[in-house]
Amino acid sequence: MKKFKFTINGNQYETEIASVDENNAEVIVNGVKYNVEVQMSAQISKTPKLVRSVSVPSTDVHPAVAKTRNPSAPKGGGNIQSPLPGTILDIMVKVGDTVKIGQRLLVLEAMKMENNIESDKAGTVLSIAKQKGDSVMEGDLLIVIG
Repeated sequence: MKKFKFTINGNQYETEIASVDENNAEVIVNGVKYNVEVQMSAQISKTPKLVRSVSVPSTDVHPAVAKTRNPSAPKGGGNIQSPLPGTILDIMVKVGDTVKIGQRLLVLEAMKMENNIESDKAGTVLSIAKQKGDSVMEGDLLIVIG
């Protein structure tokens, strides 16, 4: 930071140049910050500017939440949840259908990509919680298999 003292029309101003990026400068005049646009191109510093990447928090709900089923729990059946936020484009099953592991249940559009949601359980479709065109969030219940 560079400090300067100016006297304009008899008034004294203490100024500080906090930063200069291309044609914009951040100037502090008597403790008040101003963003100033410089008409001439500013001299580019030879020292590279350090840019740190933003840390991204984990998307896990909570570390104490179990991510797999208890080995003593009954096998088969369960809930199919949305793995990510998106819109349901198509549903390939209806209530009462028998499904196998790996069978495509529905198509979910997320980030302009179509994602096939497949069954990780074998059983019968007990209920379908969402309809074609519905928006879903990560973890929303989609289908119940029993």
